[in-house]
Amino acid sequence: MRVLANENLPGEVVEALRAKGHDIVWVRTEAPGSKDRTILRRAQIEKRIIITFDKDFGELAFHSKLPASCGIVLFRISAPSPESVIQKVVQTLESRSDWEGNFAVVEDWQIRIRPLASK
Repeated sequence: MRVLANENLPGEVVEALRAKGHDIVWVRTEAPGSKDRTILRRAQIEKRIIITFDKDFGELAFHSKLPASCGIVLFRISAPSPESVIQKVVQTLESRSDWEGNFAVVEDWQIRIRPLASK
């Protein structure tokens, strides 16, 4: 899976996804301080799914009607330990193959998915 990890994702999550063979670009090391629109544009150009803890991506994708065919996965989970965050993110991403073109909100006990606008 081609993923663009927002800079608010822990490095341990990024490393765990890489260890599973996923192609990860991490904003924290490759483009720190990037604006959300820039991150979204890069994900679209590179055909990557954005993973983030930043709920502003929902606002950007829906209220601004900015096309986001890449897919966005927003994690809104409790984080009792770094290991639990790693496990939840990796397990969730590998549980489906339909992230592209959708905005997903991952909570502790459910995943809500809505289609995004496309160009």
